[in-house]
Amino acid sequence: MSDVIHIIDGHNDTLTRLFPPADDTSCSIDDRKGEGHIDLLRASQGGLAGGFFAIFIPSKGEGERRTITANDGMTLEAGCSDPVPYELARSQADSVLDRMETMLEGAEDRIRLVRTVDDIQQCMTDGVMALVLHYEGVEMLREDLSDLEADHARGLRSLGPVWSRSNAFAHGVPFAFPCTPDIGPGLTEAGKELVRRCNDLRIMLDVSHMNYRGFMDLADLTTAPIVATHCGVHAICASSRNLLDDQLDVIRESNGIVGVNFHVGFLRPDGANDENTPLSVIADHLDYMVDRMGIEHVALGSDFDGATMPAPIGDCAGLPTLIEVLANRGWDDDSLHALGSGNWLRVLRDTWK
Repeated sequence: MSDVIHIIDGHNDTLTRLFPPADDTSCSIDDRKGEGHIDLLRASQGGLAGGFFAIFIPSKGEGERRTITANDGMTLEAGCSDPVPYELARSQADSVLDRMETMLEGAEDRIRLVRTVDDIQQCMTDGVMALVLHYEGVEMLREDLSDLEADHARGLRSLGPVWSRSNAFAHGVPFAFPCTPDIGPGLTEAGKELVRRCNDLRIMLDVSHMNYRGFMDLADLTTAPIVATHCGVHAICASSRNLLDDQLDVIRESNGIVGVNFHVGFLRPDGANDENTPLSVIADHLDYMVDRMGIEHVALGSDFDGATMPAPIGDCAGLPTLIEVLANRGWDDDSLHALGSGNWLRVLRDTWK
């Protein structure tokens, strides 16, 4: 490698860790004293220039094991979370937004909310963390979408219609291995209208956590590139959270992108939640995506602060270790820069205009 690779990361749950939705406590993003996976100190060490910061509203409790039936007739036990009512999700999302805005006040020399690609590039020039606001599951939106424009005005630029539970808009995949993502029906009518309204407002749509039929419904409707911010390859790890080959093909044809997830249970061929996982497994997923889709359609989507990381990477300060693994596999500088930030900037410019 001839120079530093700056990374835009497709997904983290850091806002949820800093500002727990169910209470009003707050932590500092400047230095978390080694807690979690992201703070500004470690981001600087790891070349993390910015990313998609998700607001996620947890279900009450941890869910339960239930028998589910895939569309091919296969039945299995899987972890399933209960739906979250709108009123609860809205109040908790607003609480996170309020505390996020307080954090950002007077911190423009360290971290900024971005609304355009030019904003992101200015942050990279200034050495400031770029925060893209993302909703992971949209239980905080009314079914008639009457609050979507207000959230867009507040800075929302990306959303995943569903997390791994059903809501008024779409159906998520449960956490299951081995399992197909082809579970349940497609988008609801409200979900189809959500796609149209996001296209109108130039809000990026994220298909991570969405089931196969919902994915295909979205692909038929959207006028923007199709994006999976934090997924893996089903052919390598047969998790319900990973993408089948024909889904990768659809993303490529839309000029979209997949950010590879670092969660070990979505990487390992055995599906084990074992942090003793070599970074070569992340490289295997990336190489598969490059072979299937081309280098311009792959990126990173770590799931920092929301998943079990491979021990060799640990947290965002360990990102250069992954880049070194890829360089040793023969990835050249142009490919590494495309993976790190170039591909995200292209897709966001195509989406946000």
